[in-house]
Amino acid sequence: MSFISRQPNGLLCRFSTVTDTVTDYNMTDEEYIEMCARKAREEAVRTLQSSLQPFAQVEKSFVPVNMSKREFNRILKLMKTPKQ
Repeated sequence: MSFISRQPNGLLCRFSTVTDTVTDYNMTDEEYIEMCARKAREEAVRTLQSSLQPFAQVEKSFVPVNMSKREFNRILKLMKTPKQ
């Protein structure tokens, strides 16, 4: 875990509560945003490379608690319709 703090010089630092020290410092807001975006892209690539499940798992896993079966079936139909 970590947190971000605004330094006295107006820039940002990241403090790790795992290592109990500063891991990144003197970052502009844009640099921090880009660091977060890069991490998100890397995580998304890892997910696409190693964690995709077969679509049949979507159908098997549905439980009508937060969505009705009717709504789920409507969405399934949309997902099975080829994009134009």
